Amino acid sequence: MPKNFLTRARSRALTKQHKIAVAGVAALGTAAVALSAAPSSAETVTTGAPAATAQVATAQVAAGTVLHNVQGTVTDQLAADSVKLDTFAAQKKAADAAAKQAAAKKAAVKAAAEAAAKKAAADAAAKKAAQERAAKAAVTRSVERPQMQTVAAKTYSNNLDGWIRQALDIMKAKGIPGSYSGLHRNIMRESSGNPKAINNWDINAINGIPSKGLLQVIPPTFQTYHVAGTSWNIYDPVANITAAANYAAHRYGSIDNVNSAY
Repeated sequence: MPKNFLTRARSRALTKQHKIAVAGVAALGTAAVALSAAPSSAETVTTGAPAATAQVATAQVAAGTVLHNVQGTVTDQLAADSVKLDTFAAQKKAADAAAKQAAAKKAAVKAAAEAAAKKAAADAAAKKAAQERAAKAAVTRSVERPQMQTVAAKTYSNNLDGWIRQALDIMKAKGIPGSYSGLHRNIMRESSGNPKAINNWDINAINGIPSKGLLQVIPPTFQTYHVAGTSWNIYDPVANITAAANYAAHRYGSIDNVNSAY
């Protein structure tokens, strides 16, 4: 806006609204000057004419009154125009401030939307990258992982050799000492390899608890030293061997150390 906006506005207002009034003021002022000058001439020509002098004075007063009224009207109009211009300037200033505030709000909303869009794009990119890394890692692990070979369950023959070998594997897993030769030697001495063997003549039999099985174990000893995972049947070959070996380990250190009735 030009710096002399108010000046130009007021100049335009004066030109349009008060042209006639200003012209009237000028005319009246000229008339008043003329009338004020008239008495000296009148006195020279018509000395002693009171009526003419009174008329001149009346005309001067009327001209002054008219001039005063016109000046007041112009002053009032200028004041009203000034108030209107000030009001317009204040309204324009308020409108400009509101426009600036709306523009700032719009810019803030736009910036927030752009930031949200950027964050969403970044999150999507990070998620995609993580998925790609996981897929790549899975492929790598699949390539590097050795092929697992199916191992068939170990089987044992249903004879003395198979029973001893199965018992040794269980003893090894449970931490019970003993060897194939130690087990075989004591089995052959106690039962000659018969899993159903039973002693009905020794002191244990007399006491009602005869020795039974491959390693001739009495029922109380079998129950006390029974090895978890084996049968609770005292005549079961593997259960009988492992329970007897467990008892011998606690009493003699190992079944290998047993060379006679135990």
